[in-house]
Amino acid sequence: MSTDLIVIGGGAAGLTAAIRAAREGASVTVLEKNERPGRKLLASGNGKCNLTNLALQADRYGTDDPVLLAHCLQRFSPEDAMAFFRDLGLEMKDRDGWVYPVTDQAASVLQVLLLEAERLRVRIKTREVVRQLQPPSAGEGDSLWTVRTSTWEYCAPAVLLACGSPASAVHGSSDDAWRIGNELGLRTEPFLPALVPLRISRPLPAKWASCRVHGRVRLYLDERFSGEEQGELQLTDHGISGIPVFQLSRLAVQAAADSRRVALELSFLPGLRTEEAAALLRARREKWPGRTWPQLLTGLLPDRIITLVCAAMTEKAAPEEAARIITQLPLQIQGPASLTQAQICAGGICLREMTENLACRRLPGLFAAGEALNVAGPCGGYNLQWAWTSGM
Repeated sequence: MSTDLIVIGGGAAGLTAAIRAAREGASVTVLEKNERPGRKLLASGNGKCNLTNLALQADRYGTDDPVLLAHCLQRFSPEDAMAFFRDLGLEMKDRDGWVYPVTDQAASVLQVLLLEAERLRVRIKTREVVRQLQPPSAGEGDSLWTVRTSTWEYCAPAVLLACGSPASAVHGSSDDAWRIGNELGLRTEPFLPALVPLRISRPLPAKWASCRVHGRVRLYLDERFSGEEQGELQLTDHGISGIPVFQLSRLAVQAAADSRRVALELSFLPGLRTEEAAALLRARREKWPGRTWPQLLTGLLPDRIITLVCAAMTEKAAPEEAARIITQLPLQIQGPASLTQAQICAGGICLREMTENLACRRLPGLFAAGEALNVAGPCGGYNLQWAWTSGM
């Protein structure tokens, strides 16, 4: 059966692209390596699926072509994405700009996409692992791309790479986009985990594992301040996690890969400067002169954080020393946690290889979308918005 477009990957970007192409009258075949499409989408946002962000800022993405990225986001914005899904029957809710399906279920998002794909007669072939992508033969009058899978050979005048990245523990996650891009002679960046926990050089004792606390984290690269985030932090026996860490992790992971020095500075009293924390501790000690430091910190910090702070203090610490530890606790970063713990990857096919329509400049008929391209955003709906935008 002939087809106008082969989409490699049945995730968020691939399904969006398939729907758009079918609406324009193209016959579309989606090749998905898993037993069903959209498995990563089902896992997004802990299964709740943060669709987009109404306060989205293009300069918060990491990419090799920020001008093209911003242009794409202007052409299909968060408001456009919401209109698209509303047209498919999905009701949404706004949580301070972070948009979710009203059902709080990623399955609802996938279901409306699949219903529309079915209505448009998009063919979805599952358990199809792409082994080779061959461009048309130059000078032989051949205008068809050939996609060879483990079971079949597909031909079409256009191919879209939407095969994602190796991030997450979802079966089927792979570096296919990077591999295929290299085989075709395109400029690529290696996939590196982003939105990922960070490993520290000296693991914390197990008794602090899974400790959650509201705090601030500051990132230092080669001892230079490079950003800060605030929110719930999670200490683990091997490192540190939580949304604030995820937001800084792309810069930290790239710096570690470049053999730069990476450090975090934690504050467990993010609302206070160090000198303000010292004044507070002096006042507490004056009120309760007979108390030990663990007793003085009781009611101010969680029990596990008190243990951590006191372990870093000298026995007769002054309030100034205690305040520095509480508000400026240093952690040396060794690198990221595993790819299975990453929500997304940075890297893939360089965006500068693409035109404004995300067509490959050097290989007519080849397109790319989603995580196959070197675009990585922070938490908060940024990366799914890129999937919808690039697919469209």
